[in-house]
Amino acid sequence: MLISNFIKEIDDDAFLLYQKISQGKMLRAKLVSKIAGDSEDSKKLSAVIEMIHTASLLHDDVIDESKTRRGVHSINALYGDKSAIMLGDILYSKGFLELLYFDKEIAKFISDAVCELSVGEMMDVNLSNEINLDKVKYFQMIYKKTSVLIEATAKSAAYLAKKDVISYGLYGKNLGLAFQVIDDVLDVTMSDEQLGKPSLADFKEGKTTLPYIYLFESLNDQDAQRLKSLYKKELTEDEKNWIKQKMRESGAILRAVEFAQKLGKEALKAIEVDKNDDLQRVITDMIERDF
Repeated sequence: MLISNFIKEIDDDAFLLYQKISQGKMLRAKLVSKIAGDSEDSKKLSAVIEMIHTASLLHDDVIDESKTRRGVHSINALYGDKSAIMLGDILYSKGFLELLYFDKEIAKFISDAVCELSVGEMMDVNLSNEINLDKVKYFQMIYKKTSVLIEATAKSAAYLAKKDVISYGLYGKNLGLAFQVIDDVLDVTMSDEQLGKPSLADFKEGKTTLPYIYLFESLNDQDAQRLKSLYKKELTEDEKNWIKQKMRESGAILRAVEFAQKLGKEALKAIEVDKNDDLQRVITDMIERDF
């Protein structure tokens, strides 16, 4: 892929380290392709955005002390925090360098998003200091940490393809929010093997995600106190099963999924005049499934 070529231009050791990273679904690259086609410019834009996204994940794993990423050992687990941070810095720097070859509007979309992304990471850390039951703060954080780069990706691709930037930006924003809510749901509903990392890791790391906020709203005082006692705790299997049972009984999972589905419908409504089947499939594949 073009990203490998970009990194190989810089340093062989960085390239070898990059090769150890498990690649994900490449959602942002796919968005560029589905909106702007497969021109050389769209391929380069995809590579730039994926480099920046990967850099953010490398730093995120260091902050969260994550030992796995997508089912394999994280770079910080294999080679230490310093190597992960420096590789992230290389990817960020190369991504911004390559942005210079695009129109300044595209460079502005992506640069602004990266600044917001960093603020979102800081908000995530701060909100993890104690249980957060404020949905407004939660959505502000996931917008900045996750959605803003997906929004900027859709806007940049639309600008490249001379399509309506505002409509596609709204699609990207709602897609990003729905994506994060679904990711938070899967942390609760899927097994360690399916996730490629420990399940229910969010609560252990101090992240009070939307399913937990809904759960707290529905619990009686005794159960709420028990859930609070499990915050940031290494959970036993019995404790994990209790949380999952309460999630199901309370309807917290269903409410979170329904909210994500609402966001997905709003995303599709924003671009309904273009009737892009590929972009509709991105939404439906994510939200119309078993949880």
